[in-house]
Amino acid sequence: MNTNYQNDPACCGSVALPKWDAVKIQARHRWAFPFFMKKKILFVCVENSNRSQMAEALTRLLSGGKVFAFSAGSNPSGKVNEKAIASMKELGYDLAVHNSKSLEEVKQFAPFDVVVTMGCGDACPWMPAKKFIDWQIPDPKHMQTNQFAEIRDMIAEKVKELLETL
Repeated sequence: MNTNYQNDPACCGSVALPKWDAVKIQARHRWAFPFFMKKKILFVCVENSNRSQMAEALTRLLSGGKVFAFSAGSNPSGKVNEKAIASMKELGYDLAVHNSKSLEEVKQFAPFDVVVTMGCGDACPWMPAKKFIDWQIPDPKHMQTNQFAEIRDMIAEKVKELLETL
């Protein structure tokens, strides 16, 4: 692994950078924050096509890479809702690269530091975690665009609050 970011053309071009700028660049590399120090959060809803997908994306955006975010569904739909993709695109995040996953597909990453269920109640099976939280967030699946954005923003606020507690 190359740890000399300051003069790494693949990282910064051919320009030599002052030491502080090199430190900032290191922070953008995924190995800059050791994986064993990162917290792991799993967001679970029923279909893994709206709420949990947006929560995963928002966690990635707001944590600055210091948290591993996962999402899954108790009964995944197999696709991410186009409204969720459009809603996250407004914030500069490409949710189209995500896919709808089952809990089975993410259990290899357990135990989690936090599992957040999002309105699925008893339909959300247990996953090994240090902490469990239930966010009562309405499913925006059939909502209009402005209502969908309100749900996204509600999730963003809850994600911010959660990140502050880690």
